[in-house]
Amino acid sequence: MAEEIKRPVRSVQMNERSAGSFRRAAWAVFRKDVRSELRTRYALNALAVFALTVVLVVSFYLGPRLSPRDPVTPATNATLLWIALFFSALTGLGRAFIQEEEAQTATFLRLNAPPLAVFVGKWLLNMLLLAGLSIVVTVLLSLFMNVRIANLAMFALTLALGSLGLSTTITLIAAIIAKASARSALFAVLAFPVVFPMLVIAITATEQALTGALWSAALPQIQGLGAYAVAMTAAAIFLFPYVWEV
Repeated sequence: MAEEIKRPVRSVQMNERSAGSFRRAAWAVFRKDVRSELRTRYALNALAVFALTVVLVVSFYLGPRLSPRDPVTPATNATLLWIALFFSALTGLGRAFIQEEEAQTATFLRLNAPPLAVFVGKWLLNMLLLAGLSIVVTVLLSLFMNVRIANLAMFALTLALGSLGLSTTITLIAAIIAKASARSALFAVLAFPVVFPMLVIAITATEQALTGALWSAALPQIQGLGAYAVAMTAAAIFLFPYVWEV
């Protein structure tokens, strides 16, 4: 009887230790990548330069058109926002696993950290970078394109869900193509078809936030972004261990 009581207690203790070990491993990968990024600033520079270039080039052409007679529509602003985020993410976040292969540290991670802990650590950094990029691009568009957000809460939720889905997809695809020879071309080829449906939904939801649409009108798009983020997270959880161990 006493042994039957002790068994579930030991099982709970083992699960707690396993969860604690997973969190420590994921946090260690995240801290390692943060220190590496602060030292090299590869992703930071790529994200900043690409986003700034897109906004400046577009504002230089469309800036003179900002008048009551010929305004830039919210749909155009929403499209520019997500184009800048998508291509900046392709440029700056795609090296999450490539740098491990180039530095020959991928084997060390495989031996010392659970696969999902590696993914979570990489994903946390990409999510942090993409969140910062979203804020920067929004501020730049507000300054140079005179963008006005009518529904800030809807806009923030759309950016959060879209960034979650985008960062998860980019991180997973970066792991898939890490060992490929033509990484740059393959990365764009794989990423665009997967991300395209999310981009369409995100642009529509962002336009609705800019125009101040009712929550009831934007609810299908918000739900679509949430469903995409959940689906990509589930796919990453199931697929990444197989991709990582190959």
